[in-house]
Amino acid sequence: MSRWNGYDAEPSSSMPTIHAPTPRRHLIDTSESQHWLGSPPLSPVSSTRAVSPFATHFPSNTSPTSATSTSIRGKKAPDSPTRRRTFSSLYNTDNPPKHLRQRQTSNASISSTYTVHGAANTVSLHKALLRSKYTQAHGETEHASLGRRWIRSMHKRGLRTWVIPSAIAFATLVKLCLGVGSYSGEATPPMYGDYEAQRHWMEITTHLPFREWYTYDLQYWGLDYPPLTAYVSWLCGLVGSWVNPTWFALDASRGIETPGSKLYMRLTVVFFDLLVYIPALIMFVKTWQGTRSKRTQEQALLLLLLQPALLLIDHGHFQYNSVMLGFTLLSINFFATGNDLVAAVFFVLSLGFKQMALYYAPAIGSYLLAKCIYLGQKNGFTLFTRLAVTTVASFAILFLPFFLPGLAPSLLHILHPIQRIFPFSRGLFEDKVANFWCASNVVIKWRKLAGDGDTGRSWLVRTSALLTALGFLPGVLGLLRAGWIMRIREDGSTEKARELDTTTASITEEGAEKAVDDSNDNPPSFLAFIVVCVIDVFDVVLPIFVPSAQPGTALHSWGALGNNVAVFSMWPLLKRDGLAVPYIATVVLWNRLVGYNPLTNLSVDFRQLFSLAVYSAAIALHVLELVIAPPARYPDLFSVLNVLISTPVFVLIWLWSIKCGVEANL
Repeated sequence: MSRWNGYDAEPSSSMPTIHAPTPRRHLIDTSESQHWLGSPPLSPVSSTRAVSPFATHFPSNTSPTSATSTSIRGKKAPDSPTRRRTFSSLYNTDNPPKHLRQRQTSNASISSTYTVHGAANTVSLHKALLRSKYTQAHGETEHASLGRRWIRSMHKRGLRTWVIPSAIAFATLVKLCLGVGSYSGEATPPMYGDYEAQRHWMEITTHLPFREWYTYDLQYWGLDYPPLTAYVSWLCGLVGSWVNPTWFALDASRGIETPGSKLYMRLTVVFFDLLVYIPALIMFVKTWQGTRSKRTQEQALLLLLLQPALLLIDHGHFQYNSVMLGFTLLSINFFATGNDLVAAVFFVLSLGFKQMALYYAPAIGSYLLAKCIYLGQKNGFTLFTRLAVTTVASFAILFLPFFLPGLAPSLLHILHPIQRIFPFSRGLFEDKVANFWCASNVVIKWRKLAGDGDTGRSWLVRTSALLTALGFLPGVLGLLRAGWIMRIREDGSTEKARELDTTTASITEEGAEKAVDDSNDNPPSFLAFIVVCVIDVFDVVLPIFVPSAQPGTALHSWGALGNNVAVFSMWPLLKRDGLAVPYIATVVLWNRLVGYNPLTNLSVDFRQLFSLAVYSAAIALHVLELVIAPPARYPDLFSVLNVLISTPVFVLIWLWSIKCGVEANL
């Protein structure tokens, strides 16, 4: 082997070539669902490991797959390497955090030393490299989050196959510990709370025929959730009655709070978590983080399993929201892999379990409509027809007992569950949970403006519907625009491809590289649109991308802030339920796992200054509640202040996600 150094124009052809193994890619990399969105190609699997300093000096024989030209919305850039990109990497900025910049500097210094001195001092250079790697690993361990450090230790001890089972087991233990505490309406007769509502639905569905489920004694927790919840309640009530008939005795069991009945109710939530939600999470992580490292996928799953808002609501307050979210995640997974009909069925199941899944409907509906536009007149109409038939048939099966002759008195009986599912008579201000309306009501007295009675209530309903539509309109237009631009003609080509063909000669390699690099900060349209539409108290979308984002980036900062403020916005409800200690414990645990601390790496940056201002206001409000009582004239003062702190955060995250969606479509 001939000797060469950094001053030679080219190294010897006999120099050995080191090839990195090519990982198995996930189906999502080539999914048809991604192509029509016009999202950039996918990047190599990211890793926190340092790149070898010799990588830029040893020649490499480019494989056919890595030598293919970069495709930019149908345009091939000459001689540019393939840039395969994960969905989460689209959010990462090009400005690495301090510890990664130090690692890059260290690698560059070793590389330059090798170039200048050649291979004569191979032994000493090798020792220097090892010392550098040790220093880097030690620094990364210090900067790594608690979750990543635990996952890394499991891998080093040869227990990588036990990471996911251990995470699920730990999350289940946390849920059981939360279940030992209080719940909604505990020992507060005569109506109690949501716990009693769920138990009462098991009682009436077990003892009454279908026709009376939505009409029986509506003054005492009448059933007001969609039919799938009713069927689940019937199943739980049936099994519980076999164990102990007194737990669900009709009317006689109202307000029952025996230890056995409470244990059974808590275990039903954990059971459906394991049955629906956790498998959906595992599939969700493998689908949307499929090209990331195994450790990144495991950390994403760990953070989602221990998401504090969902833990506190389902296993503290008492709900079954994880079932709805599980069906929604399954739907998104199958949309991402191109199984649109299966995805439509799962989304109907989500809507059929809880009407809150309507938050996701604008994203799902406009995505499918845009895809139909993209496919062209013939294929698009075929897909639209199949989706319509699948959706209608799924809803018909869910509501079958409420209009089928023999089970229902008439076809019009189906109006009873529909009217109960959408209780507009409650208004917009119940329990101060509608953040925008409660916050804006401080300045604009909506109820006085609308007037009293049914006329005023109807005006508020129409106004809220209009403002909600305006809120998700940017995301809808972004998706429809993507489908229109990339639409397929009957000859199989796209209009966008024709436009690009006419400008091939004018696109240089530098311009192509810049176009790909600029897109690193922009999420795909579908993901950005989901973020726009589902900023709610359960906040399940942002945490999936937080693990893959470097600390200090926009995604990491906004994701952690949004998650924490979402939990803070539920404080009035959690305080009433006596869940103060679980509230603090779950929030601290999650932030430790994700490695988020707003006080580290302080800088004059809007995101950080805004975050510090929000956290300071939240802490001040908590302290204020401890030391003084609200004035008698304003009993809801602290709840309103909570809303005034939370709403600006949600609005800014909403605007940021719109910005990302717009940039992704440019």
